[in-house]
Amino acid sequence: MAKGLLVTYALWAVGGPAGLHHLYLGRDSHALLWMLTLGGGGLGWLWEFWKLPSFVAQANRAQGQRQSPRGVTPPLSPIRFAAQVIVGIYFGLVALISLSSMVNFYIVALPLAVGLGVLLVAAVGNQTSDFKNTLVAAFLTSPIFYGRPIAILPISVAASITAQKHRRYKALVMSEPFSVRLYRLGLAYLAFTGPLAYSALCNTAATLSYVAETLGSFLNWFSFFPLLGRLMEFVLLLPYRIWRLLMGDTGFNSSYFQEWEKLYEFVHSFQDEKRQLAYQVLGLSEGATNEEIHRSYRELVKVWHPDHNLDQTEEAQRHFLEIQAAYEVLSQPRKPRGSRR
Repeated sequence: MAKGLLVTYALWAVGGPAGLHHLYLGRDSHALLWMLTLGGGGLGWLWEFWKLPSFVAQANRAQGQRQSPRGVTPPLSPIRFAAQVIVGIYFGLVALISLSSMVNFYIVALPLAVGLGVLLVAAVGNQTSDFKNTLVAAFLTSPIFYGRPIAILPISVAASITAQKHRRYKALVMSEPFSVRLYRLGLAYLAFTGPLAYSALCNTAATLSYVAETLGSFLNWFSFFPLLGRLMEFVLLLPYRIWRLLMGDTGFNSSYFQEWEKLYEFVHSFQDEKRQLAYQVLGLSEGATNEEIHRSYRELVKVWHPDHNLDQTEEAQRHFLEIQAAYEVLSQPRKPRGSRR
């Protein structure tokens, strides 16, 4: 059935950030990308207003084709390459926040997450790339920067270059039932958001600490480019400012939004907020001495050690990891306020 331009524009207006119009046009990879990024932060959704006619024409043309172009390489797109790098970094940051407690995280989970983000952008529209070579490039790059959050950037760049090198047109396949496509998208969405939701709900203090560390490390990448660094801070604070503009001060009565507000304050007071959370986890007041920190740490470790709480192993493990993370933060020497700048 031919796709209609008016229907596409209607779905774009109603559920564009969730990718409804892409789902209608059979662009499932693009729909998933929009679901996971809320329409590319809203900017990609707005930019698509002018691209919808070409998307509809491409979808109708694909329905009439009997075979895909063979031996033809898609033209190189700087926009697609930049999007691959950005989405790869985004997937890496999400993995760093939700999965960094995993064993061998920097060897397995991080390059896999970044590589999948790059491949998702590579599969947008009628193009795709080589799955194996892109992931191999990500996995080979990760050991070079082992243990450092900055590894996300070179992994994403290496995977994006490889994906561009092996770009090709998609092979034509028989159209699948809508229920099957929706089921596959749902599984992919849960795989992305599940670990993040679990970390936020079941390990809140440690997750906020990971978010603070991740945002701080991310902004440190731009310390040599002040203008670009301020631009990134503006982008990170944009959802918060939009909320203030729409909701005024009433939103501050919500405990959920208080946590969200604290999250964005980490952009400006990353170090202080992380230390305050660490003091709270150890049950200490700010400014406690090193002896008090060490004594509280030893007492809490004894109380919450998983071997001593066999009847509540999961809760004990969660508290044990939070206590260790808090102690590591407070054991580090405090840097001057303006050192990041």
